[in-house]
Amino acid sequence: MTAPAIRLTDVSRRFGRTIALADVSVEVPAGIVCGLLGRNGAGKTTLMSILAGHDRPSSGSVEVLGSDPFEHAAVMGSISLIRDNQRYPEDFKLKHVLRVAPRFHERWDAQLAAELVDAFRLPSRPQVKKMSRGQQSGLGIVIGLASRAPLTVFDEPYLGLDATARRIFADRLLATRLDATDARTIVLSTHLIDEMEQLLDHVVILDSGRLVRSGSTEEVTAGAHSLSGPAEAVGRLVAGRTPLSAHRVGGLLSLVFAGEAPPALAAEARAAGVQLAPVGLQDLVAAFGDVQPASTTGSSRQEAAA
Repeated sequence: MTAPAIRLTDVSRRFGRTIALADVSVEVPAGIVCGLLGRNGAGKTTLMSILAGHDRPSSGSVEVLGSDPFEHAAVMGSISLIRDNQRYPEDFKLKHVLRVAPRFHERWDAQLAAELVDAFRLPSRPQVKKMSRGQQSGLGIVIGLASRAPLTVFDEPYLGLDATARRIFADRLLATRLDATDARTIVLSTHLIDEMEQLLDHVVILDSGRLVRSGSTEEVTAGAHSLSGPAEAVGRLVAGRTPLSAHRVGGLLSLVFAGEAPPALAAEARAAGVQLAPVGLQDLVAAFGDVQPASTTGSSRQEAAA
């Protein structure tokens, strides 16, 4: 079997009394597109910094492309991390970035970079710091994709991009995934999950620094279900069960549960006038990050479902 591109074992990262990551163990297969998902503050940025070798865990072990990336020049040279707040020297313009980037990426594809610059309509005259938020994101995508790095990591690549630019990125990402000559692993963090779900082969979901789900997109979404309908009917149907999240609007209640639905639940739901449905990835990530269920006791959740 092919070795995973990423293997984390009991990885924790503390900053003083703050725990950014807590005992995260996960494997990401090589040659796939992986979504790193979760709310702000879930630990995604810390994890990406560790993957790129820019930081090291307080405990646990990290393997990226077979080795610990921290202060490992050969491994770090095979990783491209594009941050959402990527910074360049004050006077840098587009031409300077494109001139310097090949020095850090031995597989740099100048032709692809030129095509992407045109596709995103990046201006050549202003300094990078004076570009719009969307143009800066487009530049980050150019660097990340044209790097052809074996591990390419994007932190919120969509920030400021309009619908056309987002489609361009998605199309190029799909082309990369289908290109057998460009075998690489791409990890991306995004909140626009609905737009990206069809491109994700694998997902890692974090919440409050802990791993809550990891696996193929199909495996992860198959492990949850929702019930929606009149609050009283839903409450009777789920008595004794604890939901991941609960949303009530007037007399209607919608609950998301982890795990596959019990075999008899479909018939019981129909009889009660309640809708049983699969949960999309966006809704599942939101459910894991729902502050109210995460911070309430079991009794208060049952009260919400009553």
